[in-house]
Amino acid sequence: MTLQQLKYVIEVAKSRSINKAAQRLFISQPSLSNALKELEEEVGITIFLRSNKGILITPEGSEFLGYARQVVEQAELLENRYTNTRSPQQHFSVSAQHYAFAVSAFVRLLKEYNPEEYEFSLRETKTYEIIDDVKNLRSEIGILYVNEFNKKVIHKFLREGNLQFHKLFTAKPHVFISSANPLSRKSFVTLSDLDPYPYLSYEQGDYNSFYFSEEILSTLSRPKNIRVTDRATLFNLLIGLNGYTISTGVISHKLNSKDIIAIPLKVDEEIHVGYITHKNVTNSTLANTYIQYLKESIEEELHQL
Repeated sequence: MTLQQLKYVIEVAKSRSINKAAQRLFISQPSLSNALKELEEEVGITIFLRSNKGILITPEGSEFLGYARQVVEQAELLENRYTNTRSPQQHFSVSAQHYAFAVSAFVRLLKEYNPEEYEFSLRETKTYEIIDDVKNLRSEIGILYVNEFNKKVIHKFLREGNLQFHKLFTAKPHVFISSANPLSRKSFVTLSDLDPYPYLSYEQGDYNSFYFSEEILSTLSRPKNIRVTDRATLFNLLIGLNGYTISTGVISHKLNSKDIIAIPLKVDEEIHVGYITHKNVTNSTLANTYIQYLKESIEEELHQL
């Protein structure tokens, strides 16, 4: 087993394609395929399953990748410490539901860590894809919520993916609305108050199940419904159409317009927001720093409620 083979495996997992990985590594596809085959034979496990749609990482492969990343990172640190070469490019990825505090922590990480070279990813995406990203090591951290309604299904998928949920905070439900919305003058709103207004929610794609909804109370019938895929569009529609969405109430006015406000929703529900990690992977320094910034961003923004 060589360090180069470990780098090959990491790149294939990142690219999700042997063709793309070979191009990024500047080697031929047959050479890369042979190197992977030799490594799998040596360690006695199947790391990748090949199909017409690309590759899938096996459970044994996920565990192997966790160790491989640690070895490669340590080798780069060793090389940087005892040679005059430049610092290695830093990699870090987060997948999250549409939370402003996740963005705030990400911005702070880049500003304060400030490596010379980096390739970071922040994916605001669908609930199932967050779980899948962390399961298959495309992201080191995933951010989502659970509540009484969805926890059995979400935790089932987490167990199957060998993932852990770490709670960050518990929130009472709020609605996000425009500051010009007639409801903005209320100290709280009820579900019946919201009936005249368009309800905005995030599209969940092929996994558009109530259990994967980013909003609680997803099973309720509403007269006006709009689905969106990104936070900017949702906020524009909140303002332009006097719409509403249901969330934690935590909003960053540093990153978002003060035209959007949070009003408590009078329902007997709780939202438990947390982050997920892979059980077989030790958090990187960047991941631990990001988690700390997450907690600080949440604490700061909760004080604004």
